[in-house]
Formats: sequence, C-alpha cells, structure tokens
Amino acid sequence: MAPTLPELGYYALSRHPVNPAELVSEAQLADRVGFGAAFISERFNVKDAAAISGGLVAASRRMGVATAATNHNTRHPIITASMGATLSTMSGGRFALGLGRGFALQWQVLGLPDVTSAQLTDVASVLRTLWRGEMILAHDGPLGKFDYLNIGVEVPPVPIMLVTMSPKTLRLAGRIADAVVLHTFFSDEATRTAVKTVRAAAEEAGRDPASVRIWGVVATVPDEFDEAERRRRLYGRLATYLQGYPDVLMRANGWRADDLEKIRASSAFTDARGPIDATATDDELIELAELIPGSWVADSAVGTPAECAATIARQFDLGVDSVIMHGAAPSELLPVLDAYRAVRPTLPELPVNPGMCASASTAAAHPVEAGENR
Repeated sequence: MAPTLPELGYYALSRHPVNPAELVSEAQLADRVGFGAAFISERFNVKDAAAISGGLVAASRRMGVATAATNHNTRHPIITASMGATLSTMSGGRFALGLGRGFALQWQVLGLPDVTSAQLTDVASVLRTLWRGEMILAHDGPLGKFDYLNIGVEVPPVPIMLVTMSPKTLRLAGRIADAVVLHTFFSDEATRTAVKTVRAAAEEAGRDPASVRIWGVVATVPDEFDEAERRRRLYGRLATYLQGYPDVLMRANGWRADDLEKIRASSAFTDARGPIDATATDDELIELAELIPGSWVADSAVGTPAECAATIARQFDLGVDSVIMHGAAPSELLPVLDAYRAVRPTLPELPVNPGMCASASTAAAHPVEAGENR
C-alpha cells in the first residue's frame, strides 16, 4: 500500500462506454496506489450516484468518495439524507455529497423544476439538520413543503460540496458549501478567478476563507496513449462539453465566440450521433482538433508522465487545495502518479474526506444564508 495522497483524486468510470463492472477493480487499485479520493459524475443510465458510491466505499479502505455531482431535485430530501447517512456510516466518514445545478434542458425533458440558489441553500440546511439526528416539522421553503422530515439517527459529518463553474454558484459555494469542485478545461486564469470568488464570498459570509476546500480538475492525457486516443480524450471531451453547456465554459475562460461558431459549423459537430467523445470517428476528431484553438486545451496535463505531473503540481500555485486528474482510469495514471510523488509540493495535511479542509472538525457548523433564485 503506497502512502495516500489526499490532495489527488480521479473520476470513476470516466470513459465511454461506461462499464460499472470495472468499478471495483479500478477502486481497489486506486486505493492501493495512493489516490486520495474517487469522484462519481452521475448519468441517468448505468451511473446511478448512490449505487456507484456504495461500490466505491465497499471497494476501498482509505480513500474518500464523493458525488461530483448529483442533483437534489431528483430525490426526495429524505432519500438524499438517507443516501448520505448510509454512505457516511459505511465508510467511517469518508463520504461527501457533491451537488450541482444540472442543465435546464435536462430538467425540461424530465419534467423537473430548475435548480435555484435558494433551493441549494435550503437543501443544505435541511440535510445538515437531518444528519445531526434532528427532526424537521412543517418545513416550508424553496425546497418545498414537508410536514415531517426525520431519519432518526445521527451520523458522522457529511460535507456538502458544490460542483460549478459559474460565478453565481461559486459565490453561493463560498457562503454555504464545505468544498467546491471546479471544471475540466479551466484556464489558469479562470482557476485563479474561481478561487478568489469562493474565498471572497466565504469571508463576506463571516467564514474562514480557507475552510472551503477547492478542487481543481485537470484533463490528464499522457503520451502513453496513442495519438487517436489522445485526440478523443482531449478534443473529443472538450467538444462534448461544448455540446452541452458551452456558454458558461466560454464565459469562464474568456474564449472567443467566433471560434465556437467555427466549431459548431463543422460537420464533426453538426453530424454528431451523441456525445462526441463517445461516438466520433478519428477523422471527425482530427477535424475538431484543427478547429479548437490550442489555448483552449493548453492548461491540460499532457506529454510525458513528468510533464503531466508538473502540470498537476502547478495547480496548487493557482490557489486550489486539491486536484482531480480527469479522463483516465487509475491504471492509466500510474506513471503520472509516480512522477507526481517526485515533485509533490509541501501542502497542509488534508483529511481523506474530499469535502473536508485541513482544519475541518464538522461539516454541519457552517452558516447558511438565504440565497436568491437563479
């Protein structure tokens, strides 16, 4: 068992097509070689957040586990509270609940309301109250009306994380969250700005700015992959994000709208048969790689394992507390992990729970402010 690196995480089952049968061996390896945390990004197919998180908790003994993200509006608050309580108890306090807004179009298709800041603020307060073993009577707030909410037990603290890249939600995270997960393909400047936004909002809310743990996310595509696979994991992945939510990613990075229009006008984009990183041919990926400006992927971890490790280590200079290596399985990241140990910066000692900061003692003690509707 290699020493744990609590500041490093990976996304479980990040490849296409998703095969949940790979989860256990992947997690066991990650736990053994020293990854600090595993994150699960929920999809409404074979990546149910509760089920996958349970598998990660059971397969590991040391590393933290977090949803990054699930959505509060897809479950009754008692179901979400029960999920968090079960996973926290199973893991001995290694689980963190990461929430996000999701996408308006998705909620329209599913017949669900959009997620608002006021709802996220309310659900954080409700969940923390329930996890303290307290009951809630006659709740009437942005989350909804509930005559009686209670899970009947007190559980180890369950940190609440927000997964976001928008300034509005970053400010909300500074006020109410224990941790924040940023987004893949953030430029260095976008990362610095996001960190400053979270810390400033925390200070304005009367919190210690360092009490919010911030995770940067870096696409990690080492040279061990062949050229076609590197294109898929780099340009294909970015093009997939541009299919789903281009505007907020463009704004965060200050990217030019005319560059996006050229990408959108390409046959590789207009003729996409689904998520581009899952369905595009290599010829289509070559077309996209020629159109996507090099600066849009310049802050990714690419090259030799040593070069990738150096990019990961530089993230801490931008103000983040931890880094998720995204886009590769733990078995594919072993050379990078070894190289990182050689350049690992001096960092505060962090808990393995990915939602807790270096000085965290309880996730339920943070003030919760009223939030505005989106």
